[in-house]
Parts: sequence; structure tokens; C-alpha cells
Amino acid sequence: MSFEVPDRVREIRERVRDFIETRIYPVEPVLDEGASEAAREAMRRLMREAKEAGLWALGHPKEIGGHGLPFLDYVYVNEVIGRSEHAMLALGTHSLQDAIMLNLHASPEWRDRYLKPLVEGQVFPSFGMTEPDVASSDPTQLQTRAVLEGGEWVIRGRKWFTSGAKNAAYTTVMCRTEADAPPHAAFSMIIVPTDAPGYRIVRETPVMGMLGGHYEVDYDGVRVPESNRLGPRGAGFTIAQQRLGPGRIFHCMRWLGQAQRAFDLMCERALGRVAFGSPLSEKQQVQRMVFDSLAQIQASRLLTLSAAHKIDRGEQARVEIGLIKVVGARMLHDVIDRAIQVFGARGVTSDTPLERMYRHARSARIYDGPDEVHVMSVARRTFREYAAGRGWDFGLR
Repeated sequence: MSFEVPDRVREIRERVRDFIETRIYPVEPVLDEGASEAAREAMRRLMREAKEAGLWALGHPKEIGGHGLPFLDYVYVNEVIGRSEHAMLALGTHSLQDAIMLNLHASPEWRDRYLKPLVEGQVFPSFGMTEPDVASSDPTQLQTRAVLEGGEWVIRGRKWFTSGAKNAAYTTVMCRTEADAPPHAAFSMIIVPTDAPGYRIVRETPVMGMLGGHYEVDYDGVRVPESNRLGPRGAGFTIAQQRLGPGRIFHCMRWLGQAQRAFDLMCERALGRVAFGSPLSEKQQVQRMVFDSLAQIQASRLLTLSAAHKIDRGEQARVEIGLIKVVGARMLHDVIDRAIQVFGARGVTSDTPLERMYRHARSARIYDGPDEVHVMSVARRTFREYAAGRGWDFGLR
């Protein structure tokens, strides 16, 4: 097992990196405006340029219209995609998990309606799971319900953090459909077109002082055909796990890309900024910041790639994924925090991307499951190994 970027991936990875640094970085201040017409036009232009450059939908399978990079190859590309929060949309990678979920589990009707335009970036997906009044770290407590009446699902409930709902063609909604089933077999995923009667966007939820495209949505008796369900009844958690496992790998690799960018900015600043007669790079405390950041990034990267190799072999890698979710989120926060410290007053302004990156980084310890849940899960699995007399041999893991 090698953790270096494979030769077969280096060329496409460098092309993606060059596209991000030369095309996306210069227009990030415009893209950060989000809903403005200037931001939308800038994004449309980037999407066209990505397609022309052969960099569009790199991880999507070829059979659904993508570039067809294998999972592990795409993991390495994700590392550079993470350098900009706008790169996923600009390169058409934002729809990967939704497109695969649709292809594997939707009825032919919905694959025909949404799959091709989804991969081409003509329509956008959204996913509704988290609820404002439920501790979503325990998803078996979700309250949104769907009842089958006359061949239609009637959905009632409220979701929030439905990313991109305002511009999405549909939302895949996790809701309880089985009244008497065990908790993990009681939920299904149902496709809800966003123009369906009863689908109402309540508000865009501000996150850490930013309007980041996360929406609260009310489902007031929304009716959709029975065929809108993904997979069998009660299979919502099974499908969600297929989505979340690789998705957490992709998140962690993108965090590494963000950390790399912050690390670059910190080192360049330390070399160029003079205080008390010498560059910051000669100050021992700054050297310590560089050392600690380098160690955290490398450790997190090796953990993430180890988990990715296990996923690629068909293993669930639940312990490894729990580890990287917690370690990666802490690493991201710490590295950006140190970079801001080295920049001083400028680091907390919008003159650099660091203050925006910092606010996004704080959310990483919550979404995809709060750190505390992953810590608990990993510890329990470890104790089970010892209770069974097997122990935990790191050399065999």
C-alpha cells in the first residue's frame, strides 16, 4: 500500500489543481456573494470551462455520463478539489453521491427524468435528513413521516440544513414509513420535486455569520407517487450508509486540500513578514506552528488514505472512518487557526480566504455526525474486540 499519488492520477490531479488556482481563485470574492447574478454567471462560466477542459464529473461512472475515475483515484483528486469551496460545483462533482444513489436505487422513471441532467449540471439535487427539533446524531428519532394513501406518499414534517434546496430540482427526503418496524428498518428515502404542492422553503439558515445555501423546509402534506421511493421500504439507513461511507472519505480529503492551502499561506507569510528585525520564519513559536501543522496534516492524510484503501477493497472500515472524521476535523480547524495567527490582524479580515475557511472548519466537527458520536462508536467497537478476546493489534489493522 502506497500513500503517494499514483502515477496514473498525477496528470489529471495537476490539471484540476491548475484549474482551481488559475480559474477559481481569482473569482472567489465574486462567488462568495452566492445568490448575486454576478456570482451565478461566474459559476456558469467556470462550469463551461471545466467541461471544455475535460475536467467535468470526474468521479461519476461512465455509464451515467461521467469521466469514470475509479474510487481511489478520485480520492486523490478530491484532495486538490478541497482547496476551494466552490470547486465541487465548478467541476460538477457536487452531484456524485446523489447521482450514484439515483442510479442504483431509483425507479426507471426517475432515472430517466433526473440522471442525465443531474450529471450534466443542468439540474441540482438536495438531501433532506436533519431536523431542527431532533438530535440528528440519533437519526432513528427523526419525526418526518410518509404515509401511503391511494398509491401516493403523503409527507409531513420539517427538515433543515437541506443544502441547495432553493435551486434544486428535487430533494431526497429521509422519513419514517414503517410504523412498527425496528428503528433501523423504519425509514425510507423518497424523491420530492421541489415544485410539489406543500413543499415550502421556510428560510435560508445563516451559518457562522454566512448565508451558505442551507435551507429549512416544511413538508405540509406533500403528495408524490409511490414509485418515488428509493429502494425497498425501510431501506433508508442502508442506502444512507452507502452514501455516507465514501462521502466521509471525500470530505476528509477535501479538508486536507483546505489545510494544504492554509499551510501554504502560513509558510509564505512567515517567510515574507518581518517583525523585530527578522522574518517570522525565524521565530521559534512560528516554527512550532509549522511543525505542528505539518505533523497533523500528514497524520490525517495517512489515516484517511488507509480508510480509503479499505473502502476500495470492499470493507466497511467503520473504525477508520470514525477516526478520520474526528482527527480530520480537528486538524482542519487547528491548521487554519495557526495560519490566521501567523497573519495577525490581516488573518481575520476578508483580505485572505482564511477567515471564511475558519468558519467552515468549525462546522466540520458537527456535520456527518458530531465528533462525540464517532468517538463513542470507535471506543465501543474497540472494547468489543477486547471483550471477545481478540484485542487490537495495530500491525494487523
